[in-house]
Amino acid sequence: MKTLTNILEMIRFSHTIFALPFALLAAVMAWTAPVTGDAEIQFHWLHLVAIVICMVGARSAAMAFNRLVDRFIDAQNPRTADRHLPAGKLSVTSVWLFTLASSIVFFLGNAMFLPNYLPLVLSVPVLIILLGYSYTKRFTALAHFWLGMALMLAPICAWIAIRGLVVIAQPEDLAPAVVLGLAVMFWVAGFDMIYACQDYEYDVEKKLNSVPVMLGIGGALKLAAVCHAIMLGLLVLLPLLGQWCGPALGLGYVYGLAVLVVAGLLIYEHSIVRADDLTRVNIAFFNVNSIVSIGLFVAGTVDLLWL
Repeated sequence: MKTLTNILEMIRFSHTIFALPFALLAAVMAWTAPVTGDAEIQFHWLHLVAIVICMVGARSAAMAFNRLVDRFIDAQNPRTADRHLPAGKLSVTSVWLFTLASSIVFFLGNAMFLPNYLPLVLSVPVLIILLGYSYTKRFTALAHFWLGMALMLAPICAWIAIRGLVVIAQPEDLAPAVVLGLAVMFWVAGFDMIYACQDYEYDVEKKLNSVPVMLGIGGALKLAAVCHAIMLGLLVLLPLLGQWCGPALGLGYVYGLAVLVVAGLLIYEHSIVRADDLTRVNIAFFNVNSIVSIGLFVAGTVDLLWL
């Protein structure tokens, strides 16, 4: 039990809350959006459970793998030296076994969508992208965007899992999930740049790549603000998208109000983190962003299912 507790602490299981609400919002969108032709999309509780299983399995595998890959870097960084692997609270073997078990859970979750075979076929490249993030800061300053791309897959994959072969017959049907996914990508890339500012001096010393290293802390915070502005633009575009491409969504004023609240939260996030004061990064990272993801899911679901 102690080992499991340590593993859940190590992978920050509570942070699953960042991407999961967007996957669930995409699923609700997929269930409620109209379909052209004879195809019919029906709600199944099993599919809802499968999405949660896939999200938990994929994120757990990716986080555990990241801790394995970064354990030597973490051991030398004062901010991360007390993490479970560098501190000896967990063995490398136990974390490898957990990574393998989480990956199997992810594949089993995708199998629950059969006879829709697309989730199972796509599960291998998706997992490769998720695990591949752990190596990116060794060769590119765009690692933040790779992380954003990894979380972008959550709403896109949820949409494909629900809509199935409709996406193959009508590729434009995927448009809402892509727009929502891009919003997630820029949101994640932005707050990851803010978070990475804490390791600026260490990354420079060890020749690791990041936007703060490339642009400086001030430049990174400005680029993060640009990313979040793009995210807001994509969220505004989402309910209008059906006029040009893809199915029309039923997102209305509740969703619109939520986007305004998200804009206020992001402005607050950037106001409390400055180049000369990074003491409140963790508040911006967890508290604000968890409200953003949950709030958009709740607002979108209310609009789509009850209004």
